[in-house]
Amino acid sequence: MRTAPKSKGWLAAIRDWARQPAPLPPVGPQRIGLALGGGFARGIAHVGVLRVLKQNQIPIHCIAGVSAGAIVAAAYASGTDPEEIAKTGCSMRFADVARWSIGRMGFAGSERMLSFLRKLLKTFRFEEMQIPLGVVATDLTTGESVLFRDKGDVGLPIRASCSYPGLFQPVRDGNRLLVDGAMSMEIPATVCRSLGATKVIAVQLPMQGPAAPPHNMFQVVNRCFQIMQNRMEESWRRYSDLVITPDVRNMQWDSFDCGTQLVEAGEKAALAALPQIRACLAVRDTRTARLPKVENLLQRA
Repeated sequence: MRTAPKSKGWLAAIRDWARQPAPLPPVGPQRIGLALGGGFARGIAHVGVLRVLKQNQIPIHCIAGVSAGAIVAAAYASGTDPEEIAKTGCSMRFADVARWSIGRMGFAGSERMLSFLRKLLKTFRFEEMQIPLGVVATDLTTGESVLFRDKGDVGLPIRASCSYPGLFQPVRDGNRLLVDGAMSMEIPATVCRSLGATKVIAVQLPMQGPAAPPHNMFQVVNRCFQIMQNRMEESWRRYSDLVITPDVRNMQWDSFDCGTQLVEAGEKAALAALPQIRACLAVRDTRTARLPKVENLLQRA
């Protein structure tokens, strides 16, 4: 506790006392949160990051994801080994999670994703996960992020978080119409903070480069969304202690046949970031105290 010195006048003493910095809290063990962004098929790169973290005994205390990142996050939180996630991801095809069913709200339905998740996940309720899990969708009518965590089945939240506008039909949840979480929150770094993380590692899949120009309508739409999201990076970067960016710029968003290369890109980026990760774990966190409460930025499910 700070005490005012007695050797000066009372007014000067109070001024000196007020200028003293508040004592820092005692250093405790860091809690690492992993925030996984979207990317459709390119989201397989997230598995390479997980593989490297596990091989190097970097503990993950909580995990959150949007869109494709929500699938990988849920699988890992349920206890599925990164090697198994990689195997499933590399053999995955569009028909495993979607069915062409042209309607007024989209070109494909995502009901098949439930069967896919039943094969990939070890458990299917938030309260049964081995580590805290957060999944973010977007309320199409309000534009707000909707956070699913704590309790309930993960199937609907993941389907909603993966419902890319225009391609997938929105998912109805009561009175809400939900679409891709990345529309309102590109990287769920704030969610990791709300789950108790003191350090947040964000994984961002960058926009494709000139070597991968769009060739169809969906790739054009995807590129437009990526351009807009690039303009809003500060909204999640300020909550992240470290950003890992696998080099998947030459891969199209629907490159399901490039699973092995995507996993390798994630591994390479994570290996390069290992010194920063270890250094990050050794530094006291002061970021959270300076930022607004993350719960105020999220609409809870």
